[in-house]
Amino acid sequence: AGLARPLPTAAARLAQEPLWVPAPARERLEADYLPRLVRQLPVASPDDAVRVPRVEPPRLALVVDWAEATRAVLRWRLVYGRGEGREEYPLDETEDPRGLRDEVAEQSLLAGVLSSGLVDPLLRRGTLPGHDEVVGAAALALGRWVLPALRESGLVEVRESSPPTFREAEGAPSIHVGAEGAEGGDATGAGAAPGGPGTGQDWLDLWVSVRIDDEQVPLPTVLEALTLGEPLIVLPSGLFFPTDHPALARLRELVQAAAEIHGTGEDDEDALRVSVDDVDAWTTLAEIAEIDRAAAAWAERAEALRDLEELPERPVPPGLVTELRAYQRTGFSWLGFLREHGLGGVLADDMGLGKTLQVLAAIAEARAAGSAPFLVVAPTSVVGAWVAEAARHAPGLEVVAATGSWSRHGGPAELARRLETADVVVTSYTLLRLDDAYAAHDWGGLVLDEAQHVKNHRSKGHAAVRAIRAPFRVAVTGTPFENRLLELWSLLSITNPGLYPHPARFTRHVVRPIEAGEEEALARLRRRLRPFLLRRTKEVVAADLPPKQEQVLEVELAPRHRTLYDTHLQRERQRILGLLEDFEENRVAVFAALTRLRRLALHAGLVDAEHEGLPSAKLDVLVDHLHELAAEGHRALVFSQFTSFLALVRDRLDAEGIASAYLDGSTRNRPAVVEGFRAGEQPVFLISLKAGGVGLTLTEADYVFVLDPWWNPAVEAQAVDRAHRIGQTRPVHVYRLVSAETIEEKVMALKEQKAQLFADVLDGGGGFGTAIGADDIRALFED
Repeated sequence: AGLARPLPTAAARLAQEPLWVPAPARERLEADYLPRLVRQLPVASPDDAVRVPRVEPPRLALVVDWAEATRAVLRWRLVYGRGEGREEYPLDETEDPRGLRDEVAEQSLLAGVLSSGLVDPLLRRGTLPGHDEVVGAAALALGRWVLPALRESGLVEVRESSPPTFREAEGAPSIHVGAEGAEGGDATGAGAAPGGPGTGQDWLDLWVSVRIDDEQVPLPTVLEALTLGEPLIVLPSGLFFPTDHPALARLRELVQAAAEIHGTGEDDEDALRVSVDDVDAWTTLAEIAEIDRAAAAWAERAEALRDLEELPERPVPPGLVTELRAYQRTGFSWLGFLREHGLGGVLADDMGLGKTLQVLAAIAEARAAGSAPFLVVAPTSVVGAWVAEAARHAPGLEVVAATGSWSRHGGPAELARRLETADVVVTSYTLLRLDDAYAAHDWGGLVLDEAQHVKNHRSKGHAAVRAIRAPFRVAVTGTPFENRLLELWSLLSITNPGLYPHPARFTRHVVRPIEAGEEEALARLRRRLRPFLLRRTKEVVAADLPPKQEQVLEVELAPRHRTLYDTHLQRERQRILGLLEDFEENRVAVFAALTRLRRLALHAGLVDAEHEGLPSAKLDVLVDHLHELAAEGHRALVFSQFTSFLALVRDRLDAEGIASAYLDGSTRNRPAVVEGFRAGEQPVFLISLKAGGVGLTLTEADYVFVLDPWWNPAVEAQAVDRAHRIGQTRPVHVYRLVSAETIEEKVMALKEQKAQLFADVLDGGGGFGTAIGADDIRALFED
């Protein structure tokens, strides 16, 4: 007979001859064989001689073992049968030794469950895992939302062991902070780390407690949830709350910043190490947390510094005979404020602004208040000047200049004897390094003049300074760092040693990010330094001098302009490199090719009239600045070597409604044009280099724009000096516009080494100097 589907082998054997089952084997037949047989073909028992099992499709079960509210183990099972005949198989197990499983039905079952979307939070790579662990906020989601939805759907049989009770917090999280071992710290905040030189510890170890609804929240739990972007935090008890509270986010930022400075607390995860000088950290703690009495003084001091918009007026100290200028009074008040709050600082005023006078005023005030004598360390050549300046400005101060080692004249005892009457001892960095007597004495304050002398933190001089015991330390220098930011760290490690205690971490978390252009890292450094570094320049405080601020504005070419420039660059590069084989013979041709590239960097239309309609990014940047300056009442000079580009600038300014005066070699009635600008008829004066680079006084302008660098420092300075000269009463801002990734940028990079090359080759003025070489030109075209 024809069959609807192939007969299984086992059934085929049964069809060939009867199979007799002894009565004692009935239970085995019904329990083991018939369940497998009914999945192969229909089975019936007309006289009910045996119990034929009913065929049921497989079911999906989820077994959840709860360890606590934040951790659960999931086990998925495929279930066949019910009651005593129930069989379960792990979802990820494919073996079927008894032949009871129906693979087609199982796949259909899983497809239906997956398509429901109810198990989406539990999927791994789009499929259900056979065994899984769920922790944290995912465990909360499982118990509170996923499992109830699965039960209600009837698609999955859910079994739980020790299910927790989840409840949402009613209150807001509160943060408590306390100091650990605060008695061991130095109330002045000066000194170095425990075990190192100085008078005390530069940080406090704080414990941080986060509580909500009278329940403790581990700090690592909070930080992990915020770092991972979890919307909720769940505790082992089942209590949960949202993470969007602003205090929690600020706490995370604070802990991260503290870890960058001091490292992580491996011993106590709920501990936080904060520098006593870290105003930013303490003000944050004061805003977001309740602080215990031991740490409250530091927070109050930090808030005072942060909220200090204007230093309180301080009376002139007795014995000071020189009248302080306004900015010097500010410096004196700043120094006194730091001293009173147990802080140090860096006085970084420009040269000639009276830093010594400001420090002498602070010393006089401190001595009048009962301070111990001060130690001033200066270069050998300046020691005598300190004595003379003290006699001139504060003759009441007894100043002793060290002319040799105290050890030769009684050592620390002789120094102590001299200090019975002295207010100030001035010594040199050399003598300080060679003589231990200074470190054996307790000073009222330490002043480092020309402090860049200890910018190398690995030097013996730096170590000698660190060994001085003084509650108030100030570094005096017009150059807080000359070459590297790590030099600034060297000064801070003396004046505010806890602010950035580790040079390696300072390099990793401050120097490198800033060098990489991370604005937030720079802003963070400035924010931390603001209370402890005071710098005023001549431009700010000396209005009788003509200050000048210079800046290079890098301009990105517009896309179509960039494509055109790069095409011409490749063509000219090959041509110029070929001409360099006989450079002396091809000087004029090389110059002409470089000039074309310079013009093209300004505006595509200057090289090919077909591209007059292309935008000029440099022109756009200039116009944006001139709009802003004109609106603010400033006036500007605009210089270019190329009159063709100046003409384009003039046309653009006319279209923008910005009035301008214009001067080049063809200008008639030159005096009238100049006087018109000086009288205020126009806010902008367009000037060609050759026509107006010299011989003009235009101090009415306080901004200067150099549109195309001509790489001759003398000529450039002459042009800028049209505005920056005697008679100018406002700061002069000089902007050099340089097109990025063009010949302009290349030559600017070589300016210091090849100034004569730039003047001779690119200015085209007369003969070409012998300093020009083929290698110099090649450098302009290297990638």
